[in-house]
Amino acid sequence: MTELKNDRFLRALQRQPVDVTPVWMMRQAGRYLPEYRATRARAGDFMGLCMNPELACEVTLQPLERYPLDAAILFSDILTIPDAMGLGLYFEEGEGPRFRKPVRTAADIEALPIPDPEKDLGYVMEAVKTIRRELNGRVPLIGFAGSPWTLATYMIEGGSSKDFRRAKALAFDQPELMHLLLDKLAQSVTTYLNGQILAGAQAIQIFDTWGGALSHDGYREFSLAYMQRIVSSLIREHEGRPVPVILFTKNGAPWLPEIADSGADAVGLDWTVDIGTVRKQIGDRVALQGNMDPSVLYASPARIRAEVEAILASYGSGPGHVFNLGHGITPQVDPANAGAFIEAVHELSARYHAG
Repeated sequence: MTELKNDRFLRALQRQPVDVTPVWMMRQAGRYLPEYRATRARAGDFMGLCMNPELACEVTLQPLERYPLDAAILFSDILTIPDAMGLGLYFEEGEGPRFRKPVRTAADIEALPIPDPEKDLGYVMEAVKTIRRELNGRVPLIGFAGSPWTLATYMIEGGSSKDFRRAKALAFDQPELMHLLLDKLAQSVTTYLNGQILAGAQAIQIFDTWGGALSHDGYREFSLAYMQRIVSSLIREHEGRPVPVILFTKNGAPWLPEIADSGADAVGLDWTVDIGTVRKQIGDRVALQGNMDPSVLYASPARIRAEVEAILASYGSGPGHVFNLGHGITPQVDPANAGAFIEAVHELSARYHAG
């Protein structure tokens, strides 16, 4: 096992002391970087990039060559599981992900297999192993998956949706069918994430991108319950170290206390909440990750720095904070502004960890 040269991200997730607040960015390997766009062009298309372990490794490491980030995150997509179930994932320029065979009927759901991580998603496992080898202990590697509810919305709608009409209709009208689908997805996500951990992922994030679109009780029934099931079934120690788990529900503010009780080590926050208020509410139970509005990165470096300071001051002194954006970095951001953000976090946070 390679010794980690920088483990402040893992320490912060366990609410242990650190020298400065660790920082990484959701979608840190992405279209805002010209080197990423060049590698994607070589791959031919997005899925070609995801399914080539060497190129997936290359783009995973690109932001670490530019910035002193405290974690790498596997370059992949949350929709690899539905693709491995046979739904035929493809991407339309300007339209996002699409499935050739959306799930609409009881027969569709019953026919879905549980993918084998090594056989059906072996390219992801190979990418994890390759990235770990190339990182050589520089920083920890984050593995990830989409939440069952989020995956289900794409599978039922056939792609992205503004109102989740079909998915919500199934949940309201045929909840037993929705639960059958979510159960299969929970099993699939669990085996997939455990496969990533065995391949070398040192922390896990579950992206519940569309949980916040549910009603108050619907979230508990169709999203949180299945994430709790996954968390309880994950490998939580590997290579002699704990494997922390982060749950991130976009627009999840109404359920933060319940998310904190899910068994996860950390709760991801979007930019709609004040991190200091949330720390008083749940910060004694879990670490908090977040939560700058990604659009701040369109502002000047001075304004970015001021926003970083405001979030650090709101959180206050002590461990348990991983700095991140409240959602993924957007393609039009100037890479220099992302650099100013990361530099500001490290420089301004030191005084909150002194003594």
